[in-house]
Amino acid sequence: MTQSRPPVVAMPLRVRFHECDPQGIVFNAHYLAYFDMASFEFFKAIFGSYDALRERHVDCVVAESNLRYRAPSRFDDELVVEVAIDHLGTTSMILAFTVRRGDDLIATGTNRYVFVDARTLAKAAPPEDVRAKLLAHT
Repeated sequence: MTQSRPPVVAMPLRVRFHECDPQGIVFNAHYLAYFDMASFEFFKAIFGSYDALRERHVDCVVAESNLRYRAPSRFDDELVVEVAIDHLGTTSMILAFTVRRGDDLIATGTNRYVFVDARTLAKAAPPEDVRAKLLAHT
């Protein structure tokens, strides 16, 4: 899977030594951490900060993650994690992630986020102004 929409953000990162397994390859679970880091850059790009979203009493929780490995990355590799909105529903959103090293495709994946009320953590549709800002990037 690759993104069909242009990315909202492209977050650069350098692979750190402790992220690698004994074979010298980035340990698979770190890609989900990279997705998480990039998702906060996504929210910052759209809302100014994640806290600005929470001030509107909106929070997001991960309900599902999918990841496909395409090529290995190693210590000191310079990667870019791109984030795009794949789907925006009433109470959930799917973000698509693409990890690249230059022109090399390293990994692709998605996270499905459920919108919740930040005070109660109960599933809740986001306010229309929040939804409108997200829709502008679909």
